[in-house]
Amino acid sequence: MDASVPVEQQLRELEEHLMRPEVRKSSADVDALLAEDYIEIGSSGRVFDKYQAIESLRAESPVRRSLTDFKVTPLAPGVILTNYRAIRYGVSGEQPTFSLRSSIWTLVDGRWQMRFHQGTPSRETP
Repeated sequence: MDASVPVEQQLRELEEHLMRPEVRKSSADVDALLAEDYIEIGSSGRVFDKYQAIESLRAESPVRRSLTDFKVTPLAPGVILTNYRAIRYGVSGEQPTFSLRSSIWTLVDGRWQMRFHQGTPSRETP
């Protein structure tokens, strides 16, 4: 963790990093970013543990994603909630899809790890 970089910027960069197709395909990269007790509630409603999430990401088709309306809320020392809107750009001809995202990040041994994530489908960003 670089103390000279604001926490909000660090966590936004980590969320954006996890959106990159080459990172999502890398079990090692995702493993380093997710806490051992990670839990995800996907936009499908399915619940994933860390290793199910890693396998699911490896199997998905690569698409471009971006985020907007990024906010952080400190919950406790070393524990931060992030909220944002995600845009998933489909393959040629598909309309983009939108979701509301929440993650809980914890500071573990000087680095941020995601402990919880939830994606909820939503309408287009207002």
